[in-house]
Amino acid sequence: MLFRAGAVARAGRVDAGSTVFGSQPEEREREQSLTLGVASFDWSGCRINLIDTPGYADFVGDALAALRIADAAVFVVDAVSGLQVNDELMWEAAAARSIPRLIFINKMDKENASFDVALAGLREHFGAGVEPVELPVGAASAFNGVADLLTEHVFLYDSGNAVESEDLPDSIADREHTEHEHLVEDVVELEDDLMARYLEGEQITPEELEHALRQGFASGDMWPVLCGSASEAIAVDRLLEFLVHVAPAPSEAAPIALADGEEIKCSAEGEALAYVFKTQTDDYVGQVALLKVLSGTVNSDDQLVNSRTGNRERMHNLLRVFGGKTTPIDTAVAGDIIGAIKLTDVATGDTLAPAGSSLVVPPIENQQPVYGVAVAAQSTGDEDKLSTALAELVRDDPSLRVTRQSDTHQRVLEGAGDVHVQFALARVKRRFGIEIDTEPVKVAYRETIAGTAQTEGRHKKQSGGHGQFGVAVVRFEPLARNGGFEYADETRGGVIPKSLVPAVGKGIVEAMERGGTHGFPLVDVKATVVDGKHHSVDSDDHSFRMAGALALREAIEKVGTVVLEPMMHVEVMVPSTLQGDVLADLGRRHGQIEGTEVSGADNAVVMATVPHADMLDYAVTLRSMTHGRGRFTMSFKAYQEKF
Repeated sequence: MLFRAGAVARAGRVDAGSTVFGSQPEEREREQSLTLGVASFDWSGCRINLIDTPGYADFVGDALAALRIADAAVFVVDAVSGLQVNDELMWEAAAARSIPRLIFINKMDKENASFDVALAGLREHFGAGVEPVELPVGAASAFNGVADLLTEHVFLYDSGNAVESEDLPDSIADREHTEHEHLVEDVVELEDDLMARYLEGEQITPEELEHALRQGFASGDMWPVLCGSASEAIAVDRLLEFLVHVAPAPSEAAPIALADGEEIKCSAEGEALAYVFKTQTDDYVGQVALLKVLSGTVNSDDQLVNSRTGNRERMHNLLRVFGGKTTPIDTAVAGDIIGAIKLTDVATGDTLAPAGSSLVVPPIENQQPVYGVAVAAQSTGDEDKLSTALAELVRDDPSLRVTRQSDTHQRVLEGAGDVHVQFALARVKRRFGIEIDTEPVKVAYRETIAGTAQTEGRHKKQSGGHGQFGVAVVRFEPLARNGGFEYADETRGGVIPKSLVPAVGKGIVEAMERGGTHGFPLVDVKATVVDGKHHSVDSDDHSFRMAGALALREAIEKVGTVVLEPMMHVEVMVPSTLQGDVLADLGRRHGQIEGTEVSGADNAVVMATVPHADMLDYAVTLRSMTHGRGRFTMSFKAYQEKF
């Protein structure tokens, strides 16, 4: 598209690093874009803002961020391999936001390319609203143009240049007339007056059909299908023409939903409002905030307030973004997508508005990470640098998450899958020069006392002068799962002063945190102080803390402990045909199946409770088992005795 619009001198390749997008070394190595990119260009007197998003499922976070501010979505489908898993996921996401969608069937010049097979797959998955507005002329290496079903004109290409004609090739003339009639019948249904005129036998003009199609596209009732070859620049210009004439302008798009439930139209007449849909870190200029101006006009040196922080941000470095290149600009109006640098503190999902404004766009809801690794700098001197690098990663990509596990003493980087996490670590190594060690995530097991025991904790220390003395008799009982810790006092007669009774509980809690027989923290314990002894001079808070800890240690030695493992609530969405494979695999992972539900026409949702230890590699296994068609969510449910 950029090449056809004259915005670049030639079309590039990701693997060669010659594209506007996908220029990072990791992207060249995988020969695919892994990050969101932005570029704008002019076509037929209109400015088109293009947001290129990764197609790989692990990087769906960037695609969802783009959908938050897109006025229309173009789904590029391979004419050879057809619809892909991520196409379905993104279609659902676009539909949820009522974003107009169109489909471009690409690679029509390749061997085994089939427009009909691809179209049938689209209709099977997305329904009758899938409507071809073009037909291919020729197939595979003989593909050389498209027929426009609205005008019934043909566009034949030679070296990327099109020749328009009303004379349809004999090879497609009959089918073109048939498909044209089908398109007319479907389009006139979108407008009552057109339908009435059509039924009366009146000829509907291409301009009237285009107007009705524009309404159906904007409302989401119709999803036009175009076709071509990007590598040969065949019919890419037709796609651009379609976007200019049929896709809605920002002012015509659906209103923007605000956090308070209100809506605002994208209009240059409103008050200034900008939304940060992505932040990126540039090697030379630092953090670049990618903004869409949702309302009003933003001028260089304007001051806007970040609704999240309450800080004023001076917009003195506005940029027109073209992939990795930027150009300073002075003004941006509603509908523009721009960059801004040297802002104080902005993050993905922030709203920038004038002081006193109550307009806030709700932040993007990121999918929960499902795969993680523990990370540490090889050199202890790089630990602070690694912390800074990981914080930058999460700021630029909120679908990543970094946590410190207090139980296992690991720092864990989590993402949407193994490729997502590996790409993030590769960026850290390249940008910061940090060598990183990784290891599997340790499971945060717990222990609980195996039975009821009454024990005495006696702490006595005399080293001359003021000594230490405290005796506590404590009854320990296991609680039901997730019972936490309960502490009670049943002492009588002041055997332990009331002011020192809480110290016994503190000592028990500290000992529980240090771990039981297997070294895991103790939970689900009730401790009741029933008796004790004190000394009027030598008893103090420390003495009875030690007594409580010793009492717990005696109880553990007397009745032992049982290990508890974290159980996760898991929901797996897969095609119904693969449901049996998923159920069998979860069974092998000691999962307890809770039920299944139907989702849509072809998918099933399997719900189960599975030990966390058996889910550490599930993201990779599920992708392999379902050929990328499965996805899942996972959240902590409860601790359960480990068998």
